[in-house]
Amino acid sequence: MGYLGVEHSLSGRRWVGPSPDIARAAEALEQSTGLAPGLCATLARLGVPPEEAPAYLEPTLRDLLPDPRSLRDMEAAAERLCRAVARGERIAVFADYDVDGGASAALLIDWLRQQGHRATLYVPDRIDEGYGPNEAAMADLAGAHDLIVCVDCGTLSHAPIAAAAAADVVVLDHHLGGETLPGALAVVNPNRQDEDGSLGHLCAAAVVFLMLVEAGRQMRDAGTRGPDLMAMLDLVALATVADVAPLRGVNRALVRQGLKVMARRERAGLVALADVARLDTAPSSYHLGYVLGPRVNAGGRIGQADLGARLLAETDPHAARAMAERLEALNVERREVEAAVRAAALAQAEARGLDAPLVWAAGEGWHPGVVGIVASRLKELTNRPAVVIGLADGVGKGSGRSVAGVDLGAAVQRLAGEGLLLKGGGHRMAAGLTVEAGTLESAMGRLGELLARQGAGEGGAADLRIDAVLMPGAASVELIEALEQAGPFGAGAGAPRFAFPDVRISHAKRVGESHLKLTFGDGLGASLGGIAFGALDGPMGPALLNHGGARFHLAGRIEINEWQGRRSVQLRLDDAAPA
Repeated sequence: MGYLGVEHSLSGRRWVGPSPDIARAAEALEQSTGLAPGLCATLARLGVPPEEAPAYLEPTLRDLLPDPRSLRDMEAAAERLCRAVARGERIAVFADYDVDGGASAALLIDWLRQQGHRATLYVPDRIDEGYGPNEAAMADLAGAHDLIVCVDCGTLSHAPIAAAAAADVVVLDHHLGGETLPGALAVVNPNRQDEDGSLGHLCAAAVVFLMLVEAGRQMRDAGTRGPDLMAMLDLVALATVADVAPLRGVNRALVRQGLKVMARRERAGLVALADVARLDTAPSSYHLGYVLGPRVNAGGRIGQADLGARLLAETDPHAARAMAERLEALNVERREVEAAVRAAALAQAEARGLDAPLVWAAGEGWHPGVVGIVASRLKELTNRPAVVIGLADGVGKGSGRSVAGVDLGAAVQRLAGEGLLLKGGGHRMAAGLTVEAGTLESAMGRLGELLARQGAGEGGAADLRIDAVLMPGAASVELIEALEQAGPFGAGAGAPRFAFPDVRISHAKRVGESHLKLTFGDGLGASLGGIAFGALDGPMGPALLNHGGARFHLAGRIEINEWQGRRSVQLRLDDAAPA
């Protein structure tokens, strides 16, 4: 039976509460720590035992940052970069066109600039050049530079790196490696096949950060002092969240500290982007993933590929503002393109069935810059790995997103090894692929088989997971502040979701075109405000708007709403069901 008896909510979802084991763990945490029940429920779901709770709630880089030298080739990579700086050599940065690539490039450019060294930035065009280094670009860069640093790409680029023989090449990446490595001077990648995988959850910007830590160590040993790396953690935080890296271990500490740095508003590009996006509160992981990240990505998706990286590296506020406004316009255009592809992809996926281990769709002329974000939407809707492919001239270029516990990148790489893809690769949570139209059906069928072996498709597609029951009177600012200690929340560590049982709606009104604002209470004197974004586009909004005095179970995430200097608790409503 569904949680609170909800088998089919107003959104058509089944509610699933904590398992008996997690419920027992939450009770043990509450008894041994005295922490709030809602916080204990969250910690139990995240697998935190009582003895580790204090350290988990206060993650520090001092305790969690790994030794950079634990990664292969790290010392050689840092030594080559330091030598290039000391000798005034010409350095080029070749970056992927997404947020992780842009932030990785900005980290290096910022670090070099603080030492009086300029670097050339090269970001390939998504459509004309595709992902990663290509032979022509690498040969051109090698002819004019002494060192090329490839960030968020390069691990599988054997031929392009061979074409750059006139220069040294260092790869700083996190995508899955193949059986052999390219002939670079150094390939630093926690997902190399000869690594133990313990740091495989790092994004590329975190790998770059570790390399800069090692470079700083080498500079200190040589009697010089490098830039302040802690001030660069805003870029690492942005990349970690936007690249859907799991927020566990050192990633939590990187993001938490990075958010503090970002709140100081010292990086011109991020300040301009936040202002253009009308972000007027201290940034959270939500803002990184859903407000700032998509705007940085917009240039690489449908506009100028290097615009996001250039913005993040920019120091002049006026130039940054102009770039941010351009990205904002591109993001609006991206939304329009995405909406059309999303509607077509969803219709196709629904016709194929949403209960399979893999949800996928492909269409002629679908813009390759939005297939990844549409795949993400399908994944969120179905709780399944999803792949969306744009077809042109008999070839499909696609992007996939995965769910926790299912390694999509490894499955795609195996598919490429079996000859069903022209090329493919990625990491656990995301992958890219190129496939001939004639083998599309068989390739997706085989990919579904590989993912099923990892457990994809076992959960209900419409399951809504809930951590605990909460009464309106217990939803306090203090509880939210305590819950934030268990964050930041994101991939692999979802924000806590609570159910408010058997409540009565006292007020409901439409806000904007499709949003619903409401007030509800338990009949005992306590009431709470709530907001349901987009609810009036589906059945939930009208049912709550025209409640007729009926009682409901409400489910969502509690947050602090700041308005005119006042702080109050608000429920961000995910779902509802008749009580």
